[in-house]
Amino acid sequence: MHTADRALVTVVESLLNADPKLSRLKDDDGRLPIHWAASSNQYAIALLLAQQKDFDPDVEDDISWTPLMIAASVKDGDALVDMLLQRGADVNQKNNNGQTALHFVASKSHLEVARKLLDNKPPASARVRDKRGQYPLHRAAAVGSVPLVKLLLEHRSPLNATDVAGYTALHHAVAEGHGDTAVALIKAGAEMDRRDNDGCLALDLAPDKEVRKYIAREAENEGIEL
Repeated sequence: MHTADRALVTVVESLLNADPKLSRLKDDDGRLPIHWAASSNQYAIALLLAQQKDFDPDVEDDISWTPLMIAASVKDGDALVDMLLQRGADVNQKNNNGQTALHFVASKSHLEVARKLLDNKPPASARVRDKRGQYPLHRAAAVGSVPLVKLLLEHRSPLNATDVAGYTALHHAVAEGHGDTAVALIKAGAEMDRRDNDGCLALDLAPDKEVRKYIAREAENEGIEL
């Protein structure tokens, strides 16, 4: 821990010793200190807050984000995620948009954090759909994370489900130009004849000919006819 960080922890510890109720003080966005500690990945401070009486690992801010959702979204937040899980954080709690921590992990391609959530007891579900009709798989496909796509499919994520735009995970992968992810989905059994709300097949959404050619070539190498 850097000297500046150590000094900050000392200040927070002194404040909490003087008035433990400070840990439950909300700002104008309904955020508690634990939300801010999570968003800035301040593990030592978050640990101090978690040790306070009546600590709630699932406390929500005004848009229903929990500390776990925030920690799962930040870079290198693994230790913070571990700490919150050890204190019983609900891995399947939803925010106002119907999203769980696993949705945010998928958006950020945080593979190791996804494994922690999916291996938790009880485990995170890969079968939770948000208000846009998206599963974590849709998000993993959109950011082009092949390992995360495979992991979610291993945990029974629906492969061919459509979101509110009629997009499957394959539509998202192709539309964002992630040919390798598209091929992984096709190998897993993604339906090529699904059309979105505008009548487009996934391959129709390829941003350029090179992406389409890559998908066709790799599929052919796998013995898959497009």
